[in-house]
Amino acid sequence: MASWFGSVFTLGVAAGGLGTMYFNDRLGRKSSIMFSAVPSVIGYLFLASAQELWMLMVGRLLTGFAGGVTSASIPVYISEISHPLVRGALGSCPQIMAVLGALCLYALGLLLPWRWLAVAGEVPVLFMVLLLSFMPDSPRFLISKGKEAESVSALKWLRGEDVDYWWEYDQIRDSVNKQSNPISWAEIRQPYIFKPLGITLLMRFLQQLSGVTPVLVYLQLIFDSTEVILAPQFDAVIVGAVRLASVAVAAFTMDRAGRKLLLYISAGVMLASNLTLGFYIHYIPLLPHNSSAAVGNGTQEGQVAGLMSNGLTVIPLIATMFFIIGYAMGWGPITWLLMAEVLPLKARGVVSGLCVLVSWLTAFALTKVFLLVKETYGLEVPFFFFSVICVINLIFAYLLPETKGRSLERIEAYFQTGRKSFLESFRQHK
Repeated sequence: MASWFGSVFTLGVAAGGLGTMYFNDRLGRKSSIMFSAVPSVIGYLFLASAQELWMLMVGRLLTGFAGGVTSASIPVYISEISHPLVRGALGSCPQIMAVLGALCLYALGLLLPWRWLAVAGEVPVLFMVLLLSFMPDSPRFLISKGKEAESVSALKWLRGEDVDYWWEYDQIRDSVNKQSNPISWAEIRQPYIFKPLGITLLMRFLQQLSGVTPVLVYLQLIFDSTEVILAPQFDAVIVGAVRLASVAVAAFTMDRAGRKLLLYISAGVMLASNLTLGFYIHYIPLLPHNSSAAVGNGTQEGQVAGLMSNGLTVIPLIATMFFIIGYAMGWGPITWLLMAEVLPLKARGVVSGLCVLVSWLTAFALTKVFLLVKETYGLEVPFFFFSVICVINLIFAYLLPETKGRSLERIEAYFQTGRKSFLESFRQHK
């Protein structure tokens, strides 16, 4: 029952992503985010007032559904309202806020009973609805619905009156008019559709296969199996602090270093960390790992073995922290950002929801299979598998186009006309 309580959330997120394939293009990006407050508040009410197990399950499922809607809508909304020069930094904000929110909830969890923690979860949801009511909708979405006057007002509000927003408006309108019809199955076979579609889906798939969800879910199990001497109550705060610092670094460097460089560094760090954990788990049990008896005997060999064992237990702790650092500074936030950047406008709303569905179904499957593989083949096997995926991530990052500093319309031009014309148009704009 505890296993299902943890994993049913991922099924809710997957369902939310599936629903957002419809919501994003019907309700709009902003309205979809605001709509997520409904299942979120109801879900937290179920959790706070739960008298039976099924009420807890329904609460987790509904809050997961809300999380799936926001996961698919927020990156698209941010990418469409952001200026190209700061889109990378702003695109990292959802990850920063998610990690910061987790840290705040962890701190509240030390002070409040779990029912009141569920009540506290409703507060940021209500603030979100209140603050979003003052925000404009995406200019691109408004133009696609024929609301050109509202689109101009939104762009003026976002860029400021002293900026030449008319030039940007003309670029957006021309791009939207070329994609006025909804996406069809026949169009998916066109390179400007299936290439960015393949990039986004593969990135979400590879991101989860790198092992981040099982590592975070089974963090205490991994530490127990490797004899890391760390009190369980410190796990969440250490992981949260490391993730927050790493995502903040990525946010400040993404628009300077570029997406591809951070993806290289991220995959390389995760590869080294997974290999370290795999080899440690495979070989260290051959050494006098549990040497407390020998130390108690007072022999010199026992004391040396004890010092050796205690020193070695730092290795999996450091490797796990570096894995989280690597993920948080690259393949964590950039995957969401690129999803919203490379997709053409007519496919952006639908495919973003599909990406969330693929991502969290993969996370659910990995979380369920991880323990089975551990019991059957050993804990090192999953980490060696994650290492292979990280090598594939490195190769995949090499094949990606760089989107730093490019407008969304010029990124679309890359997939429609090829790299040469994309670069030429960018130089002319500069």
